[in-house]
Amino acid sequence: MTPGRMHKQFTTGDGVRLAFCEAGAGRTLLFVPGWSQTADMFAPVMQELSRDYATIALDMRGHGRSEKPSHGYRLARLATDLAEFVDSLRNDEITLVGHSMGCAVIWSYLEQFGDSRISRLVLIDQAPAVTAWPNWSEDDIRRAGCLHTPQSLFEAVAALSGPDAEQVTANYIRDQLVTAACPAEAVERILQENLLFPRAYAAKLLLELAVHDWRDAIARIRLPTLVIGAEASIFHPDSQRWIAKQIPQARLCVFTGAEGGSHFMWLENPEKFLVELRAFLDAT
Repeated sequence: MTPGRMHKQFTTGDGVRLAFCEAGAGRTLLFVPGWSQTADMFAPVMQELSRDYATIALDMRGHGRSEKPSHGYRLARLATDLAEFVDSLRNDEITLVGHSMGCAVIWSYLEQFGDSRISRLVLIDQAPAVTAWPNWSEDDIRRAGCLHTPQSLFEAVAALSGPDAEQVTANYIRDQLVTAACPAEAVERILQENLLFPRAYAAKLLLELAVHDWRDAIARIRLPTLVIGAEASIFHPDSQRWIAKQIPQARLCVFTGAEGGSHFMWLENPEKFLVELRAFLDAT
């Protein structure tokens, strides 16, 4: 029988209560959700993986069921939250599984705290640089996975913090983050989970996320790594190919559109996602 998920809380060094869920036993897989996403969105794959692994998914501050303070919406602080949580696990064999912004949180974690507690990485569909510099070439932009120009970034942040923030979020999810084959109930679930993060805080964190260029940090990674991208993602799949080339012996998996290859590929095609993840874990 698959162990049921247990919902718990952890308190950070600055007094913020973070929610997390866990299930199973064995080697630890720690899921770090993306911008505005939640731990519960990993439930479908956690249920299967918990047969063989200790699976944990953490809500970042402000997100999901975690406390929503007025401070700390910076990648360095989120990485510190992650480091404090990792320390609480008293485990040196942790596989970090980051999705979207969760990858950037992991990159900040590695840069600040090193990799001594981490055994493997799974990096799911995050651009090395979300915003393009005005002098970058089209090739630079494609390999970096840029989604914004400086102008469009500030326009997006302004819209997200304005009176129509919920509709802006809905349009963002429905128009850009899923393939046409994604079930309507999955789209609605993604939207509702996003809205658990207050939109004003989400706007602040989006700006923080989108101004970083992580290419130098990625090139320093020396852990066994699986990179997962998607042809129909908001981030060009060449950006995921670039990441995989920077990390020695990294594995790469790019979902096609026909395979449910959106930014949320594990929700659209959990079977393929689990096959790829298990193959990586079994080999390392």
